[in-house]
Amino acid sequence: MGSCYHRVSDHSLSPQDSAWENGIFKLKLKFSEEYPSSPPEVTFKTKIFHPNVYASGDICLDILKSNWSPVYDVSNILVSIQSLLNDPNSKSPANADAAKLYEEDRAEYYRRVRQVIERNLELEDSDDEQEEKPKTDSLQTMIEENTS
Repeated sequence: MGSCYHRVSDHSLSPQDSAWENGIFKLKLKFSEEYPSSPPEVTFKTKIFHPNVYASGDICLDILKSNWSPVYDVSNILVSIQSLLNDPNSKSPANADAAKLYEEDRAEYYRRVRQVIERNLELEDSDDEQEEKPKTDSLQTMIEENTS
């Protein structure tokens, strides 16, 4: 049995009334055979400027590491990521530049967040036009088995 991949593109992940509002974020969740005893690997596939997200898209979030519990499901993970967007842990940064701006110049930090979100929206619109695929505001998921 191979790993299971779950891709999520979600408007609801972006907290309302925040710099993240209306952002579209694509995540890749990779579930191993040990799931739910071990957490899935969760990676942002969309570029993001955040103190707890590495340039690779890997997320520094305690429930995906040391505080994982088998009772967590995808919904719990998404809610935790949504919470992290608004309330980063700048004391344990994955992105030192974002953490420094968050602590020292919150207005510039939010400007950078919005800049990345706007660029992602432009890319999303461009991708939609090129692929002529239907656009939807709902959670889009695709599961594919990795047989390698």
